[in-house]
Amino acid sequence: MWSKGESEGLQTLGIVVVICSSLKLLHYLGLIDLSDDKIEDELEMTTVCHRPEGLEQLEAQTNFTKKELQVLYRGFKNECPSGAVNEETFKHIYAQFFPHGDASMYAHYLFNAFDTAQNGSVKFEDFVTALSILLRGTVHEKLRWTFNLYDIKKDGYINKEEMMDIVKAIYDMMGKYTYPVLKEDAPRQHVEVFFQKMDKNKDGVVTLDEFIESCQEDDNIMRSLQLLKISCNDG
Repeated sequence: MWSKGESEGLQTLGIVVVICSSLKLLHYLGLIDLSDDKIEDELEMTTVCHRPEGLEQLEAQTNFTKKELQVLYRGFKNECPSGAVNEETFKHIYAQFFPHGDASMYAHYLFNAFDTAQNGSVKFEDFVTALSILLRGTVHEKLRWTFNLYDIKKDGYINKEEMMDIVKAIYDMMGKYTYPVLKEDAPRQHVEVFFQKMDKNKDGVVTLDEFIESCQEDDNIMRSLQLLKISCNDG
């Protein structure tokens, strides 16, 4: 049996890990600075194969100014000279973030969330759109983005199998350094707790509205969302 504290922790683990690990990815790619001391970028500019759409259009579609977009593009261009990132790159990045676990499946699901066009390639526009939501979007926008990650089939619902796949991927990624040490059936119990809380009408699926309502009732999730006010790297 789960204690009240353990249950509340399990309910928020998946969503908090999704948001924080997404930010670590964006930091790795040079799009945001997560450190207190800004590090001057001395990498030589490289030619980019994929050029983003007009900055004016991106400015209209995101919560960034044209100057901020120019800074973001410079960082992205340095780290991704081809102008795009594929799934294998995601897996390589997350293997470095979580060397004591297996992050391959989580990286797969996260890549699909970033790859909104579902064409096997994540471009600068995709990253900027996600970054705009994660850093400067409303609570609803951030939670909608997270819901989309869990909605593997992209049918507008999260069922237990989908949530189980994401939660298991998170546990596998965290590896042996989770505390307290979790039992083998912990992911399934985690999912049961999630569904008991989120499936308001008990129809076996979680809708976007149910997901948002349940998350807004969770103080830990709301605090995590409020902390996402990180500056763009202006080095």
